[in-house]
Amino acid sequence: MPLVFKNARLFDGSGKMQESVSAVLIENDRIAVVGPSDQVTVPEGAEVIDCGGKFLMPGLVDCHVHMTGTGDPNPLKSAKQTVPYKALQASVNARTTLEAGFTAIRDAGAGFLVDVALKQAINEGLVPGPRMQVACHGLSITGGHGDTRNGWPPEIQFAGRSVVDSPDEARKAAREQLRDGADHLKLHATGGVMSEGDIPTARGLTVEEMRAAIEEAHNVGKKTMAHAQGSNGIKNAILAGISSIEHGFYLTDEIIELMLKKDVFLVPTLSAVHHIVEKGTKAGIPEYGVKKAMEAQEAHLASFRKAYAAGVKIAMGTDASTPFNYHGKNALELELMVKAGMRPVDALLAATRMGAELMGWGDRMGQVKEGYWADLILVDCDLLTNIGVLQDISKIKYVVKGGKVVVRR
Repeated sequence: MPLVFKNARLFDGSGKMQESVSAVLIENDRIAVVGPSDQVTVPEGAEVIDCGGKFLMPGLVDCHVHMTGTGDPNPLKSAKQTVPYKALQASVNARTTLEAGFTAIRDAGAGFLVDVALKQAINEGLVPGPRMQVACHGLSITGGHGDTRNGWPPEIQFAGRSVVDSPDEARKAAREQLRDGADHLKLHATGGVMSEGDIPTARGLTVEEMRAAIEEAHNVGKKTMAHAQGSNGIKNAILAGISSIEHGFYLTDEIIELMLKKDVFLVPTLSAVHHIVEKGTKAGIPEYGVKKAMEAQEAHLASFRKAYAAGVKIAMGTDASTPFNYHGKNALELELMVKAGMRPVDALLAATRMGAELMGWGDRMGQVKEGYWADLILVDCDLLTNIGVLQDISKIKYVVKGGKVVVRR
């Protein structure tokens, strides 16, 4: 059955608001017609939704999540969860994320192919959830941010790691992730905040190691993302050919110039550090994580502002699953970006058109445009004056994915 939204205030993902109230005709899973409400013909038998001037826009895109995580601050609790439990939790997280208006996500790493299985289950209609791109295991050096043995005695072994310590090992591991279903590769270029025993400014994978993995991704037409916080590791990742810098705590003028020259995205994930600093050790977050987050937050915000002012491409990402950074609460990132100096319209673009471009889906998603996937949300508020309202899901009246209404409030 065709579906028509009429009398909408339309943010189409181009960066401009339509002057007149608009109508959008959806047929099957695609947007068929976009135009002024009084000029769009309603097909016989169509369902018509009168938006009453509400804010209609593309479905939101989160370019950095971990669907198997929960946001619990206790790392021991996560370590004790079985793989089947994580799979069940991931399916709940997927539904919660979709119901919050996020119709596409880019998963930044999961163990035991749970992300691959979740994507397949969503695509086959077994469980509800957003469109997904997945990374399988992130590649890390021994003792690096992605080495799950950090902080544990050596006699305890962890299955499912992807630790590499040479270009040849990185190449093989990259091929394994791609074989197993990765849509992009996750590379740990630096240390991190919530990993015990390293620091954000420490170098992770070398240029040569990352280049080997990136070559394998490019060989099959796929992109790469780098967990990169310290300056040296960020620069290494860019020189190696990375597609996006995740976090980007310590950006320099030289790095920003390289990002512009090589068309590298920034996915800032302001939410992750925000929650750790706000909640602190009193909420159960390990002291080492709180200390590192507090040391990095000012530089993180300054780097974001500098990159934005310079015109670096920015895609919205939350790192959902870090402490108190819950799935379904992703929209806080938009508010944090605006508070840090981004215009509301650019924050919305970061969560729509720019996210779609980073995912390689810019020609079919992220805009309300004829021929594009019919992924839309209808919001009862003017987001250009109150972007924080997206955190109140009661204000998200409709969520449409692939032409089907998945949420009707």
